[in-house]
Amino acid sequence: MLDAVLNFLNHGLTGASWGQMLVYLLIVTQLTIFTVTLYLHRSQTHRGVDFHPVLAHFFRFWGWLTTGMVTREWVAVHRKHHAKVETEEDPHSPMIYGIKKVFWDGVSLYRDACESKQDMEQYGRGTPDDWVEHKVYGGHPYWGPTLMLLISIALFGVIGAALWAVQMVWIPFWAAGFVNGIGHWAGYRNFESADTARNLIPWGFWIGGEELHNNHHAFPSSAKFALRKWEFDIGWAAICGLRAVGLAKVLRVAPSLDVRPNVRLPDAETLKAVLTHRFQAMTDFYRGVIMPTLRDEAQHAGESLKAVPRRMRLALADGGRWLDHEGSTKLQAMLAKRPTLNVVCDFRNRLAALMEQRGADQALKGLQQWIHEAEESGIRALQEFAQRLKGYTVATAA
Repeated sequence: MLDAVLNFLNHGLTGASWGQMLVYLLIVTQLTIFTVTLYLHRSQTHRGVDFHPVLAHFFRFWGWLTTGMVTREWVAVHRKHHAKVETEEDPHSPMIYGIKKVFWDGVSLYRDACESKQDMEQYGRGTPDDWVEHKVYGGHPYWGPTLMLLISIALFGVIGAALWAVQMVWIPFWAAGFVNGIGHWAGYRNFESADTARNLIPWGFWIGGEELHNNHHAFPSSAKFALRKWEFDIGWAAICGLRAVGLAKVLRVAPSLDVRPNVRLPDAETLKAVLTHRFQAMTDFYRGVIMPTLRDEAQHAGESLKAVPRRMRLALADGGRWLDHEGSTKLQAMLAKRPTLNVVCDFRNRLAALMEQRGADQALKGLQQWIHEAEESGIRALQEFAQRLKGYTVATAA
């Protein structure tokens, strides 16, 4: 009897080897990642995809079992993050709390955000509201992880508790810490979005495609995060597979940008495309106007582009929005010494302001005036950008 108990504690019911336990751990942790990115994020929060009711409920169950997170709370916190991004009201912005706090202690920020009943009501609408949510998943969120602990010990013995511990920190580390923290601190940007979101790498495998964080912030409701030919989103691959067998229905993906030739005057179609692709337009302006102008002025002054600090070059993309007072002063001093660069940066700021205008008629008149002045500026890069901008159109879905 004692030998049987000791054998159970050492090996559990499966008697699995270390290699088999590692495979199990990778499968269950990645399944939890898929639960978060596919169900909580893309489906429940942003309504980019719907899943078959059976699959949707499996995701709910698995999230409860392996994380104890409540759907309504997760959705509300993330929606508020988008609504208040990089402000004092953002639940987990590294710009506000600092990268160390968000990376290492993102869970406490999440829990603090969940304490606001007003936010839960305002941002958590449309999430599951049935009996099982009230009485089990939302009513007793810690029953799930406790049950998972018992299952792990039963399967693998005492070592199962260690596997369970890894499961419990998987989402807090990779989602609350890595994506919310590093995803707003390091990486590359396809789009000059109105925040600091960055793509960690162009191939989203390990965190279910959440690595493409800048793409997501540019088009939040898109079920597909990969937006460049060289990018890969494993979450989208999973959605396509589920769609092929009738378990998923894609509701929204990011629209594509096209450019019409020989457009003489910006029209309503232009305005719609500019507003839809505002972040692409600002990115094009930075790369196609600001940087060539900076490079030309540096060359004429006999300087290297590297003579301009990288921090200042990056600040030109967003008008110095994230600079502190000292940095803003340095940026203004740099622009004062470069008159052409100063002009194009002023055009950039005016274009950004146009995109925030309310009223289609007023916005279109403003855009037409902006393009007219850009074409009359005598600055070649600005003129070429204006020619391209007035041909913007939302591409027709294939």
